[in-house]
Amino acid sequence: MSDNKHAKGNLSISTGLFTSTGPKDRNEDALGVHIPDASLIRTKGIVACIADGVSAATSGKEAAESAVIGFITDYFETPEPWSTKTAGERVLTALNRWLYAQGSQIRNIEKGWLTTFTAIILKSRSAHIFHIGDSRLYRIRSEKIEAITQDHSIKISADTNYLTRAMGLELSPQIDYHTIPLEPKDRLILTTDGIHEFINKSHLREILVGTQNSQQCADALGAATENSNDNRSCIVIDINDLPDGNIDDAFRELNALPFPPDLLPGQKIDGLQVERLISASRHSQLYEVVDEVDGKSYILKAPSVTFENDPAYLERFILEEWIGLRTDHPNLAKAVRRNHQKRFLYYLMEPVQGIPLGTWCEQKSRPAIEEVIAITGQIVAGVRALHRKDTLHQDLKPDNIMIDEKGVIKIIDYGSCRVGGIEEISAPYDRGSALGTLDFSAPEYRLGSKATTRSDLFSIAAITYHLLTRGHHPYGRAWELARTARDFYDLKYEPAVAHHPMVPLWMDAVLRKALSVQPEHRQDSMSSFYQNLQHPDREYLTAEPLPFAQRNPLLFWKLLAFAALTGWLITWFLMS
Repeated sequence: MSDNKHAKGNLSISTGLFTSTGPKDRNEDALGVHIPDASLIRTKGIVACIADGVSAATSGKEAAESAVIGFITDYFETPEPWSTKTAGERVLTALNRWLYAQGSQIRNIEKGWLTTFTAIILKSRSAHIFHIGDSRLYRIRSEKIEAITQDHSIKISADTNYLTRAMGLELSPQIDYHTIPLEPKDRLILTTDGIHEFINKSHLREILVGTQNSQQCADALGAATENSNDNRSCIVIDINDLPDGNIDDAFRELNALPFPPDLLPGQKIDGLQVERLISASRHSQLYEVVDEVDGKSYILKAPSVTFENDPAYLERFILEEWIGLRTDHPNLAKAVRRNHQKRFLYYLMEPVQGIPLGTWCEQKSRPAIEEVIAITGQIVAGVRALHRKDTLHQDLKPDNIMIDEKGVIKIIDYGSCRVGGIEEISAPYDRGSALGTLDFSAPEYRLGSKATTRSDLFSIAAITYHLLTRGHHPYGRAWELARTARDFYDLKYEPAVAHHPMVPLWMDAVLRKALSVQPEHRQDSMSSFYQNLQHPDREYLTAEPLPFAQRNPLLFWKLLAFAALTGWLITWFLMS
């Protein structure tokens, strides 16, 4: 039996494992449990998995062992921001391709590297299940037994089952994924068919309910199935404790460090000397500071005391540093960790040169189209780097993007980011929805719909439109008043060419698509959006030309007024 002991209010389990070769020559089952360090339990969770190598295959044992060892090892190597579903599915896809390739080297693939596989990842107050084949997962709660997984097999006869799904059988198999909520005192049991096919349900329930100790329970299952003609293996997991649902405890954890006071030039904090106040807003203060030891300059971001008692704000502020420390892209600002104990709540960023993109836009009489497209490409590159880590930015706007003299941009603010891997960690307080800036955020934020990568795409397209038209919005002033779905559907897109006559019609069509009120009508990906801004495909080249009045409304009305005046003068002349 193994236990992970932590302070009350954290995820804590006890486990029992049993495996036996039985009457066979070798054990083709594989099983494992990995409890990481406390720092990873919160973001990655605890993993348990079991596999049963297909005995008819030449390398069933090797396939089972590779699946268990590979999944546990590779899952903990995936980026922490990834959601459990994203991480698990990507690892299993890679593992399956490897097993399939090994089996393909054998003339008959059915004699290759095949195995069942069931994994459970315990994270926060949920269990994430990945399953293929006929291994099983059961849950005991309040003395009731429930089968959580469904066998992927067909019963041919009383003694023969035929697997319909297995790891290594197909290049792209369907792997079941779902989540279940956890409660303290839950018992979870993973078994291979050498166990569950040789014990009736009433006897199984008797052992699972009547045995207190998890290891004794696993041993009892092994002893009860000694009549099995197969390898037999099981894992028993007892949920001792779960992350606390008490808001006071959560707040104390988040508020472990005090807020720093307002800082003035010349003052020092943790060996950092304040050079100047860069900016101050309702949400935070930015300072330029210098390390007294090595003379390096940093940007210090401090939280606003206005939110000192707001746990959702505190979590987002802490998450900003967490994201910044895990970014490694030339268009994303990086957070910096010094080898120095902090006495206050703040974080440090690398110095960022240049001015906000909004200021840059105001200073330009009319930037060249090629210049705007180059800036858009950099924004896309930075945001795609966040998306690869299952992170939505959610507040892209010109004031959150810096541009230097060489035209290099950096996205600097992660205060509204939503991280898939963090979002699935339960919290006793309402995290709220991260609200982007009104002018540049997608409609789904105001409508309460789920944000996706296409929400960030909308914001990037709005920024591109803003730069091309020198501050105009694609839906005009009516955008600010829209609140309901009907309001948004009634909005009329204002062509960029109406504000900048040099914008090609096909480019305007690309922007119109990305700025669609309905997310499903936008481009499928950031890369296709940016590619079409540079090199339009047939869809955009065949766009209907706009009427002259829309392409250049000012000139249209001037000509109309001139024509009217000319007509009036001719009429007056003829009448006189």
